[in-house]
Amino acid sequence: MDKKPPRYGPADSLASPRFSGIRTYARLPHLTDLGEVDVAIVGVPFDTGGTYRVGARFGPQAIRAASALIRPYHTGSGVAVFDSLSVVDYGDVPVVPGYIEESYKRIKAGLMDVLKAGVIPIDLGGDHSIALPELRALHEVHGPVALVQLDSHSDTIDSYFGMPHTHGTPFYHAVNEGLIDAAHSSQVGLRGGMYSARDHEVPREMGMQVIAGVEAHELGMAEVAKRVVERAGDARVFLSFDIDFIDPAYAPATGTPEIGGFTTWESQSLLRGLSGLNYVGFDVVEVIPAYDVADNTSFTAANIVFEFLALLARARA
Repeated sequence: MDKKPPRYGPADSLASPRFSGIRTYARLPHLTDLGEVDVAIVGVPFDTGGTYRVGARFGPQAIRAASALIRPYHTGSGVAVFDSLSVVDYGDVPVVPGYIEESYKRIKAGLMDVLKAGVIPIDLGGDHSIALPELRALHEVHGPVALVQLDSHSDTIDSYFGMPHTHGTPFYHAVNEGLIDAAHSSQVGLRGGMYSARDHEVPREMGMQVIAGVEAHELGMAEVAKRVVERAGDARVFLSFDIDFIDPAYAPATGTPEIGGFTTWESQSLLRGLSGLNYVGFDVVEVIPAYDVADNTSFTAANIVFEFLALLARARA
């Protein structure tokens, strides 16, 4: 008789209260041994790339704390997430506060251990500058990946005050380093004031599909999801969710908030429409808990991560 492999899931909240125990995502076990693991929640507590508000280094711990209310059954998809997936909280990768390029090396190395084990990382930022080392790690294992970016900013400027790396530059460098398969990539939700129209034209010139915020509102989430899925096709996909995609009325605790954004329901609806893609990694970034109200932003980010898990669980169920 075949022995059933060990599976990892959250603590039983009928056996221990949700407010007890150490703070891991959804009360998952904290493990760095990735045998028999499908997905690892990974903290990337780095915010030296921030250019206005900072403090996203505290995002991973706040998201983990808010995730204590996550329950195992995803009603939007009709799937028991942890019946299909073995998931652990891997802890945080190392960073060097104040030193971007050295932190990039350490973030990439930390994620390589996860990826080489055949595990899909879901990364908790941190500011959006962490996307570059994430993509460098993914590229080393998978080659160029399609980017699905939900964000109010394109993050494709080439430099800031003459310096190459901030949270506004990662996808400029990722495209130029050949890390992104632009022909299968989409940016959704771009909005707010800009320095010029070039801010939205640059990612288009790079070859990505851009669905700006106004257009996304007018099209509706089902149509936006359809266009993103068609664009991605069968490419390997990295989904990057900047919390400022959501309107600051719902998620105020972020570095560069922009009004005119999306509700939490619209965000859930869009993500649920992005099923069937070949996901190899995810992140949620730019949560700055010091600016939060009643932990709303952290709680929202924790549920965005649960939507990521549901996408993977639906594919395996």
